[in-house]
Amino acid sequence: MSETLDCPSTNGTIEGGRWQSFADQVLAGNPLTAEQAAEVLTCPDSELLSLLDAAYRVRRHYFGNQVQLYLLMNAKSGLCPEDCSYCSQSKESEAEIPKYNILNREKLLDGARVAKERDARTYCIVISARGPNEREMKAVETIVPEIKEKYGLHICACLGLLTDEQAQRLKACGVDRVNHNLNTGEEHYDKICTTHTFADRVDTLKAVREAGLEMCSGGIVGMGESNEDLVGMAIELRELGVHSIPVNFLIPIEGVELEVPEHVTPQYCLKTLAMFRLVCPDREIRIAGGRELHLRSLQPLGLYAANSIFVGDYLTTKGQAPDADYAMIKDLGFEIVTSSEASICSH
Repeated sequence: MSETLDCPSTNGTIEGGRWQSFADQVLAGNPLTAEQAAEVLTCPDSELLSLLDAAYRVRRHYFGNQVQLYLLMNAKSGLCPEDCSYCSQSKESEAEIPKYNILNREKLLDGARVAKERDARTYCIVISARGPNEREMKAVETIVPEIKEKYGLHICACLGLLTDEQAQRLKACGVDRVNHNLNTGEEHYDKICTTHTFADRVDTLKAVREAGLEMCSGGIVGMGESNEDLVGMAIELRELGVHSIPVNFLIPIEGVELEVPEHVTPQYCLKTLAMFRLVCPDREIRIAGGRELHLRSLQPLGLYAANSIFVGDYLTTKGQAPDADYAMIKDLGFEIVTSSEASICSH
């Protein structure tokens, strides 16, 4: 006697159909609500591929199969007066990391050369600081025009809290984009940092926006936040008009206070990426720090929701070998985009 298997319906009303209805909604120009976004984060593991299929429909609509690569340069390490509990460079950290002031011209220029060689479209100059001092501002103002002339790279600066005047100076020297992460939701912020506020970070993004610079801002998953905190951050980023959203996954570092909660599994990380894609459908979503540790063998699936990654190392932790990233992208049938023809949405 033969056995009959009952298969889930694919008519949009049973398993997986809910996620396709979310894709239909956002592609029609109707934003996901906070309740719907929270539902994405609690998607049953059995429906994960259906969720990623819906996220991929949205990603493909706005970005095709393009993947943009970024390279980070830790231009100033440690020596930070802030007490961010997730950071190996904070004043509270006991992590053994390199500590140095802003790199000289030759090292910053050499980092740009490596970025070009690795097919990165964007070179990110990052310093650890509450905000840049005058010496650091002048170093950036001097090197950026030279990098752009020699290598034609898109430049992102991550310098901490900025004044209106500093943002305008960055725009004037040729910086294309400023990164300043919200890191978490507003309600959770004072649990991870006390030396500045969530509002301080929002004010910096507004200064960046007013200066005519692109905004890059995202967060870190796995800092004890609730699903509602993550959703609140995603919606805040959408409403601010942020262009590029890096999604980091907390990397546990010896000497740093925070530890990753057990629920941050590879499946949960993929649901988080899908949530950001569906909440911010036309924004660049980047799989950032911690992808190798937390997504593990499921890394390729992340690019069905996200459309960019960092290539190489992060600030004080190692990343996957570039050749492994190139192979992953090729195996997916996606293409690396390095020119100004890349799909970047303006808001």
